Amino acid sequence: MAAAGGAGGGGDQAAAGGNRRLKYISLAVLVVQNASLILSIRYVRTLPGERFFATTAVVMAELLKGATCLLLIFLQKQGSMKQFALLLYDAVVVQYMDTLKLAVPSLIYTLQNNLQYVAISNLPAATFQVTYQLKILTTAVFSVLMLRKSLSRLQWVSLVLLFAGVAVVQVEQGQAGGGSNPGAAAHQSYAVGLVAVVVSCLSSGFAGVYFEKILKGSSASVWLRNVQLGIFGTLLGLLGMWWAEGAAVAAQGFFHGYSPLVWGVILNQAFGGLLVAVVVKYADNILKGFATSLSIVASTVASMYLFGFRLHPPFALGAGLVIGAVYMYSLPKAGPPLGPRQEPTALPPLGKEPSEPGYPPKLACKEKGS
Repeated sequence: MAAAGGAGGGGDQAAAGGNRRLKYISLAVLVVQNASLILSIRYVRTLPGERFFATTAVVMAELLKGATCLLLIFLQKQGSMKQFALLLYDAVVVQYMDTLKLAVPSLIYTLQNNLQYVAISNLPAATFQVTYQLKILTTAVFSVLMLRKSLSRLQWVSLVLLFAGVAVVQVEQGQAGGGSNPGAAAHQSYAVGLVAVVVSCLSSGFAGVYFEKILKGSSASVWLRNVQLGIFGTLLGLLGMWWAEGAAVAAQGFFHGYSPLVWGVILNQAFGGLLVAVVVKYADNILKGFATSLSIVASTVASMYLFGFRLHPPFALGAGLVIGAVYMYSLPKAGPPLGPRQEPTALPPLGKEPSEPGYPPKLACKEKGS
């Protein structure tokens, strides 16, 4: 009996050790994906020479994600083309009203992706990374208003700190002229970048909560939902490309300015979310909040070496407030909540975890922008 108990204890210890390693791997993947996407977009958008069209990159990322989801559904049907086709026909054509519901979040996500390119092209990567955490505030507000969710006192305090930290960073960056190498700012507008990131945060919060609301009670798989999102996302992305850069794309070509680095950014956007989806189930809320905080630090340090970003004490103070607020917001609730009763949470879209780190851990699937 003692031997059996010892064997069982050894197995439990081995399992605990394996889970601990998976958590550390998950933390590393989340930090690298969060930081690398922003840094790589900033890098390719500030290189000398002809720029690629950001609207075409958004369309390509949508196509790659949609194709990947279709492949995963096909594999789930064990390679049966008949079952695969019947499932898509029923979900997209027969239940067309259900599909049409996703047009609104898809439109907003497409807008958000394009705005992220605008913001990162005009803001230092570290400034964008800090400011973009306002999506936590917008998601929390929309969750309380639209889903009647409740927030703990600690979460409300963290939101106030978050806003204060972002405000300090914006005041400091406005006075410092963006905080980047002056030679790199010839074709950049800090005001345009700031407006783009704020609108992106608002759209991220609303789209995430709206998507969650329409998915309540739905039995469709997350891969299928993202195929439906991808249909509208691709069409709306093409429409946005035609409206914003149609003449230039027609004259210079869809893939104008593409390089291996640009393809790397697109692949990171398209498949980074899938990679996160694989590891996020091993990461609890505290770990995800910690990963976000580390990605801010990583982006700031990398920006100093890659882009000549100058770190001033006010920026460090504001970024510290944001990092602390993100971590505090992800902590488990303690004590009675403030606000209406907590509602169950639906799955987020591919590669986009809910912008609110306090959500229960779940499989996230769709990355729209970041």
